[in-house]
Amino acid sequence: MAEGAELAADKHVRYIVTVEKKDSFESLVMEHIRLNGAYWGLTTLDLLHKLHAVDAAEVVDWIMSCYHPESGGFGGNVGHDPHVLYTLSAVQVLCLFDRLDVLDVDKVADYVAGLQNEDGSFSGDIWGEVDTRFSYISLCTLSLLHRLHKIDMQKAVDFIVSCKNLDGGFGAMPGGESHAGQIFCCVGALAIAGSLHHIDRDLLGWWLCERQCKDGGLNGRPEKLADVCYSWWVLSSLIMIDRVHWIDKEKLTKFILNCQDKENGGISDRPDNAVDIYHTYFGVAGLSLMEYPGVKPMDPAYALPLDVVNRVFLRR
Repeated sequence: MAEGAELAADKHVRYIVTVEKKDSFESLVMEHIRLNGAYWGLTTLDLLHKLHAVDAAEVVDWIMSCYHPESGGFGGNVGHDPHVLYTLSAVQVLCLFDRLDVLDVDKVADYVAGLQNEDGSFSGDIWGEVDTRFSYISLCTLSLLHRLHKIDMQKAVDFIVSCKNLDGGFGAMPGGESHAGQIFCCVGALAIAGSLHHIDRDLLGWWLCERQCKDGGLNGRPEKLADVCYSWWVLSSLIMIDRVHWIDKEKLTKFILNCQDKENGGISDRPDNAVDIYHTYFGVAGLSLMEYPGVKPMDPAYALPLDVVNRVFLRR
């Protein structure tokens, strides 16, 4: 346990509940990705055992108002175009509240599966941008909906493997630079596909551990500053390949706790910067992966609390 600093959980809960109010600056700049913001905020509340601080029925109604029944996808906010990014967030939040029953599951699954391309990659929406993020998002969504059989899994895995680099990492597409965020997407997708044997665990583990900076925080690429969000991207990847013991957890815990606004709640990207909902989530999620007391354990592949994932998969 880092000396002197501890998690200001109650302040963070209050901060998250306040951000959801419409009139704050933050909710304005997040207008177009409000569904992602809902996932970050609500998952944080659940990790802190405070999901009851929000009205579940109200949240579920709002999520369904972002749904496009004609395509089966979700937009980032009411009236916005559908995209897999927001579709996964919608499914994850419904999992938190145990309300997947409100979905036309096959319609949503068909929307996601319909975005798989001939080479096994996935587009994010009808406009066709391809990125390994969308491979992860699609596999994660379909898995939570028990509909992985709707895609060509072998091709999906082959495409991800084609994005592997000589340093053991993965990029956004074949030949793309290794980056911790993309590595999480590729490792997570391979974990969901049962295909982690394609990874050189020692080589990738070494690259990921090299992301720890002198201040204890983690960066996303060589020569970059540490940023709280990589506490999640790097640690979850290390857990999935069984190399997380190569990180100095105490120094990283201290770094995350030093990024808190202890007065008003919230966590920032690095000490003394402005807090936001994104880094609050990834900071608490990073602490969860390090088994910080009072924070629920998280599933590294599905980016949801472990009890939620168990409920989704073990109830069937």
